[in-house]
Amino acid sequence: MMLKKFLPYLVSESTPLSMGEKLRATFAAFAATLAVGLASSQFLQGSGLHIMVTSMGASAVLLFAAPHSPLTQPWPLVGGHLISAFIGIACAKLVPDLWVATALAVSLSILAMHFTHSLHPPGGAIALMAVLGSRHGLASDFSFVIAPVGLNALLMLLMALALNNLLGRRYPARAFPARDKKHQHDDPKPLDRIGIDKNDLQQALRDMDVYLDVSEADLNQVYRRAGMHAYRRRMGEITCGDIMSRDITSVEFGTELEEAWAQLRFHKIGAIPVLDPARRVIGIISLVDFLKRANLKTYETFEDKLIKFIRRTPGLSSEKPEVVGQIMATPAITVQEDMHILELVPLLSDHGLHHIPIVNAERRLVGMVTQSDLIAALYAGGTKQG
Repeated sequence: MMLKKFLPYLVSESTPLSMGEKLRATFAAFAATLAVGLASSQFLQGSGLHIMVTSMGASAVLLFAAPHSPLTQPWPLVGGHLISAFIGIACAKLVPDLWVATALAVSLSILAMHFTHSLHPPGGAIALMAVLGSRHGLASDFSFVIAPVGLNALLMLLMALALNNLLGRRYPARAFPARDKKHQHDDPKPLDRIGIDKNDLQQALRDMDVYLDVSEADLNQVYRRAGMHAYRRRMGEITCGDIMSRDITSVEFGTELEEAWAQLRFHKIGAIPVLDPARRVIGIISLVDFLKRANLKTYETFEDKLIKFIRRTPGLSSEKPEVVGQIMATPAITVQEDMHILELVPLLSDHGLHHIPIVNAERRLVGMVTQSDLIAALYAGGTKQG
């Protein structure tokens, strides 16, 4: 009974991870540690700790089990090791008492890593190892900072960059974008203009005044995803198949530009999906695609330039695009018809899309959803809640 009462203080709740993610972390740590050991042995003489420092094991846990953590980014990994190793050697040389030297090395390493934004927990281990190793000829001078410490850290970083990205992780983790690169302005993305923004998160972290092992970008993403799950729970299951337009027009790769333009004008729509013979989406063509390629820099009128671009060039050769496949946007972003409509919100807001083709389980086109369709569905769902 007493153990059950104190168990929440002793064992923290773990992050819900899939078995696949746990196995990926395990495989990556094995491959990286093996590669760093083998590679270091080609450059360094000796064996054991002369080749590979023990802090690499702790770094491997962080790099592959928590790749988005601020503690595992490239500068904390390399800078934390180098700074701590240097401090450890300095303390070993300047402080005669072993245990005072170890305490100073670890504590000063923490302070230095804080000030240099390179906090990396294995840095404390390498500072301790530098002091203890100096008594046994392992870290007798500052060359220990370069090899094996610097070499090990650099090789581990290279493995982290390769393996994490190869396994579908985002490494290094990206910070909040400072500018909307798509539209070239400094306003936040549409989803970031309401609710919690970057300044709110920074102020909350200052108020807590404790180091949290999560980046602002990931914290913002967790908040946004939680909000979407809550909204989905309240409004019920409404899928893309429920709101999509089913009677849609399409073109093929070889459809002439004049015919595609006529369909856009006739149906008064902004985009048409481009299909292969099996009705799978291979691209999408929009009014913007025509305007971007109509050579608007010449002195002819806008109408003349557009007509000249759209009309078929007589003869067997042409210096301008003639068919849809030459100007379409590809690959086209598509979503499954059983996807919840809330998943469309980031695509139709932050990504700047206006039309999204909807496909079935066989990846064949079954419909189209526009921004208007989504707005109407969200309004209807909100009205139903009220």
